[in-house]
Amino acid sequence: MAFVNYPWMNKPAAGHLPGTIVRPAYLGYVILHYGFVVLPIVAGVDKYFQVLTNWDQYLAPIVVQTLPITGHGFMQVVGVIEIMAGLIVAFKPQLGAYVVALWLWGIIINLLLAGGYYDVALRDFGLSLGALALAMLSREYAA
Repeated sequence: MAFVNYPWMNKPAAGHLPGTIVRPAYLGYVILHYGFVVLPIVAGVDKYFQVLTNWDQYLAPIVVQTLPITGHGFMQVVGVIEIMAGLIVAFKPQLGAYVVALWLWGIIINLLLAGGYYDVALRDFGLSLGALALAMLSREYAA
């Protein structure tokens, strides 16, 4: 099976000659890398504008009760952390991928405590697996 060799994706695995056919694993790395840069940044920015959803609704009541700030203020702090996580993935994908995976596991715990958001928790678990896959692929493909 032949793969299209676009210049923007022409990065061989470490130790391979330039100009070789792009490996599907590298294409997977590129997709995950861009995705885990853009998506946390978009979600983080949206914590301030709430265009996608009212993010405050996802906070478990027990979490809100233990916070020294309002739930909305906490979600804005979360937004900053998500933006930073996306930027870490952009420049240090292996490290950033682990940060995102851990962050997603924290979100999952919060959603399980909140109850009623099991579908979102399951989705976030799937995303965390993608982040771990990015961490593994970054070992070979990150600059």
